Order: sequence, then C-alpha cells, then structure tokens
Amino acid sequence: MLTPDHPGLARASDVLASGGLVAFPTETVYGLGGDARNDLAVARIFEAKGRPRFNPLIVHASDIETVKALVNWSETADRLAAAFWPGPLTLVLPLREKSGLSPLVTADLPTVAVRVPEHPVARALLSAFGGPVAAPSANPSGKISPTSAAHVHNGLNGRIAAILDGGACGVGVESTILGLWDTPILLRQGGLPQEALEAALGTPVATHQSDDPLTAPGQMTSHYAPGARMRLNATDLKPNEILLGFGTVDNAALNLSRAGDLTEAAANLFGHLHALDAKGADTIAVSPIPDHGLGRAINDRLARAAAPRD
Repeated sequence: MLTPDHPGLARASDVLASGGLVAFPTETVYGLGGDARNDLAVARIFEAKGRPRFNPLIVHASDIETVKALVNWSETADRLAAAFWPGPLTLVLPLREKSGLSPLVTADLPTVAVRVPEHPVARALLSAFGGPVAAPSANPSGKISPTSAAHVHNGLNGRIAAILDGGACGVGVESTILGLWDTPILLRQGGLPQEALEAALGTPVATHQSDDPLTAPGQMTSHYAPGARMRLNATDLKPNEILLGFGTVDNAALNLSRAGDLTEAAANLFGHLHALDAKGADTIAVSPIPDHGLGRAINDRLARAAAPRD
C-alpha cells in the first residue's frame, strides 16, 4: 500500500516500468494499471482480474500529446478534448500504425479507447511514469467496481504489486465512452452525462445497442455485480431483502442520496453496493433512479449488476 507522496509515486512508477501492476485512483473509480506497451504487463492485468481477453482496455495518458501519438486524431476529438479533458470521458479512435501499444490492449480491434484522467494522483503517476498506462477498473472481472483503496485490497490482494491510496473517488462511476466513427456513438454511459456531450457536439448522439458487437470496455451485459441478487425499481421491501434507497424513502439500509442528488448518488453507488453486499442479504432491492443526467449511468450499472449471470 503506497501513499501518494514523492516516494510512493516513484515506487509506483518503478513497478509499472518493471512490468508490474499498480492500482491507482482516478476521479471515476480505481484503475488497475500496467504499461500499455508491455505484452506481459497487459497479460497480467487480464490474469489478475480474470477478464476475458476479447474485452479491450482503456489507455490512460497524462496529456493530449501522448494520446495523439497512439491514435489517428480528428477535429471532433480536438473539440471534445478541449471541453472535457482532463475528465471522465473516454474516446475510441482509430489506432495509429506503429503506436507501440500491445495488441492485447485493443483485443486486436483497429481502434483504441483513450482518456486523460483528472484525479491529481492519477496525473502525477502518469507523469512520473512517462508513458501510456492500460487500466481497467481494479476489481475482479464482473464484480462491483472499486471507489476506495480498501475495495481494491479486498478484491485483488495477492494478485497485484501495489495499491496507490488516493482516498475515495469523487465521480464514483466509470468514464463515459464515445466512439468517434463517421457519426459519434455513445458506447457506454458514465461520469460525463450524455446531455453534456450532445451540447458540445451540437447534435443528438446515437447509443450502442446491447446486441451490437463489443467495441469498447464496459459493454458486457452482466457486470458490476455483487454476490447478492439485485431487484431494481423497488417500491416495496420483500422478505430477505435489503434496500438501497434514493430520495425520501423509508427502511433503506443505505441511501444513495436522500436529497435526490444524482451526483451524490453516483459517487455513493459502488461504495454502498460493497457495504450492502457485505451484510449477506439474499437480494439488494434498489429504489427507482431518474433516467437522465448521471442517472443514466447509474441505471446502466444497476441493470448490468442485475443481469442474469453465467
């Protein structure tokens, strides 16, 4: 467990340079980082998480210039990066020839998902390392995403070299992913609301459909799942259930936001799911969440958590 001071950042950078894995905070969730140019390091990410190899990874960079060396940049990407980077937006762009990235990062797709995170600890680590870092969420594949160092430790202890503890994540849900094809397409709801993207682009954005091929991280139907079953849009409480509330509801074991604030709810989502799952209930019932703004990302994660599991 490393602290985000100069010695801790230097140690974390050395681990990455040697092909090891470091969990680190971003504004969205904790990421499990490995050198995106090192085949062995990237393979270790998949092994530590138990992640399917066909599921691509997001590459994190300290600045836009590093990203431009990896992808075929565009005017639309330039406009979105100016508006939202650093921040919780991932762009999927054509992979530049001789980018140097491990083909495991892209799952052999001709595109790559890239972002510049906003969290100061993430930015400090990326700057110290000086190269692109592949980093999915730092949790066993399919399980609840981590928003604290303790969540990472509980899920991956013994499987990774280090955890850089930067406190709780402020946004609390993963980044929004936008594919920049001929027409921009929203591939995953996330920490940047769809409405903000559409305002910046000046046009409605099409959304990825569940039966479309996987083109970006975070599109698995069953994902973000606790051990307990999930029942969504619950307006009552059944035997052997525990309630995750939203708004002024009674009998909630935990409430995402009693004030009905979607930003607060997103920040609390995964932490509250971790806490309720630890209570051992058969089912977690969840109050209805408004489906606009960050509510769309919350409902996306809840729907995947409640999906049938293999």
